[in-house]
Amino acid sequence: MAFDGITICALKDELKDKLEGRRISKISQPEELELIFTVKGDGGNSRLFISASPSLPLMYLTKTNKTAPLSAPNFCMLLRKHISNGRIAEIKQMGLERVISFKIEHLDELGDFAVKYLIVELMGKHSNVIFCDEDLTILDSIKHVNAFMSSVREVLPGRKYFTPSQEHKFDPYEVTETMMKEDFLRRPVSVKKALISSLTGFSTTAAVDICVKCDVDADAPCASLSFEDKDNIYKSFNNIINTLDTKDYSPVIYMDEGGKPCEFSAYPLTSQKDRLEVKKDSISSMLEDFYKEKNTFNNMQQKSLDLRKHVKNLIEREDKKLMLQKKQLSDTDKMENYRLYGEMLQTYGHGISGEKSITVDNYYDGSKLTIPLDPELGGIENSKKYFDKYAKAKRTKEALSTQIETTENTIEYLAGVLSFLNLAETVEDLDEIRSELKAGGYIKKGSSTGKKKQVKSKPLHFVTPSGFHVYVGKNNYQNEELSLKFATGNDWWFHAKQMPGSHVIIKTEGKEITDDDYLLCAQLAGYYSSGRDSDKLEIDYVQKKHLKKPAGSAPGYVIYHTNYSMVIHPSKDGLLTE
Repeated sequence: MAFDGITICALKDELKDKLEGRRISKISQPEELELIFTVKGDGGNSRLFISASPSLPLMYLTKTNKTAPLSAPNFCMLLRKHISNGRIAEIKQMGLERVISFKIEHLDELGDFAVKYLIVELMGKHSNVIFCDEDLTILDSIKHVNAFMSSVREVLPGRKYFTPSQEHKFDPYEVTETMMKEDFLRRPVSVKKALISSLTGFSTTAAVDICVKCDVDADAPCASLSFEDKDNIYKSFNNIINTLDTKDYSPVIYMDEGGKPCEFSAYPLTSQKDRLEVKKDSISSMLEDFYKEKNTFNNMQQKSLDLRKHVKNLIEREDKKLMLQKKQLSDTDKMENYRLYGEMLQTYGHGISGEKSITVDNYYDGSKLTIPLDPELGGIENSKKYFDKYAKAKRTKEALSTQIETTENTIEYLAGVLSFLNLAETVEDLDEIRSELKAGGYIKKGSSTGKKKQVKSKPLHFVTPSGFHVYVGKNNYQNEELSLKFATGNDWWFHAKQMPGSHVIIKTEGKEITDDDYLLCAQLAGYYSSGRDSDKLEIDYVQKKHLKKPAGSAPGYVIYHTNYSMVIHPSKDGLLTE
């Protein structure tokens, strides 16, 4: 579920239980848009992590600390000045908005009692952390928003704080059965959209789950709903409100077929009942575990941004080159006409002089053939001219055919590199791909600025339920090492058909592998390919002894002429990771 008002309500209740009445002992700002509050209580210290990142706004309790910079940013210094050792008097959510307010009591510089408010807005790209005095005048914020950036609200020191209004939306706590049936569910939109556009804090996931619980199509128009459907939708909605009122939460993370977190919720989702369910002890642990992998993915995407952009530019350049080469090749289509004109003029061209054209009998098929001539040349000279044009076109065609094949191979290779960049999971993976591009001349070899030894990443290693070891290459170098050096003759090789992807090797040790082993390896080859998100994918598999590497081909490139194929759904389920 998105970090919506429902999740924030559950988080707020957890924070009230853990932090209310306790004192802030430490404040740090490890990153530009991140804060960590250490709160001291009878049961020990608690850490509250807050991120106002536009791509990943978050807040949860954590045991993990992050190193703070030696010189604290101005916003952090302001918070330390005012609320260090302050007492968190109250934590509340504004309706079911994605906003949590911390009321903090402290002593000011003169030792007098004072109140401040720290307001955390978790609203996607508009996320912010805003520090206000007792009358909600903004003292500062982690992000400043001026009139040029937003026509709705400025977030600047000296301005009055107010929560952005959600036009035409209602506080779910105030929604009645009549409002739901006679207003929301009579709008000329789909059921899902009617709920989302009417209720603050309700995400698409929450709206769809309400419909699934009632066996109603979320994309169906509201006009198609029966009275019973509307009654069931209101009951399902009311059950969510009761869960929030009673604080009867059951935090859960749902995993996709590849074992990656794909959804989370403060309560079980009927719409996710077919997925693997991992229950969590708290809302914070649910959020931290779910977003840890997502944050890792975002970081890797950021770290690989320059490489991906460079490779995409190379592919675009090669595509343009290929288009030009094919156009030039099409110009050689007249080559056979030149040869024919030359042969006909050798036969009929004697004595011709000053003519602009000549019509002759084509002795190959008996048809009439009109041949354009250069009037300044005789028939035999025109014949020689056409033979010269034929020879030049033939040389051009042969050269272009070779160039086109090279360009197509380069595009295929770069597409494979781009696929591996998207699959990269560690910095070492990126470093190896960068080294590969340098070795291939696709990146200039810059001068080394140090003696840092490059750490090589290792292929992925899995074990099948029957005990066979499976290895997956994470770049072209690893693919070549696995397929041509590590694998032996009777080991099996798997690869997604006609698309970039990893080479998958299962070591047989001279034993027969089961049908399930074949299937698991094929699914793995599909999962680690550019077709990962396809519903069905064709996988080629063959014994290693049938693989060949053409001389001079790019790293990881192999050919085979005898193989088996199967159609699978990409997945890495059923394999143990080592």
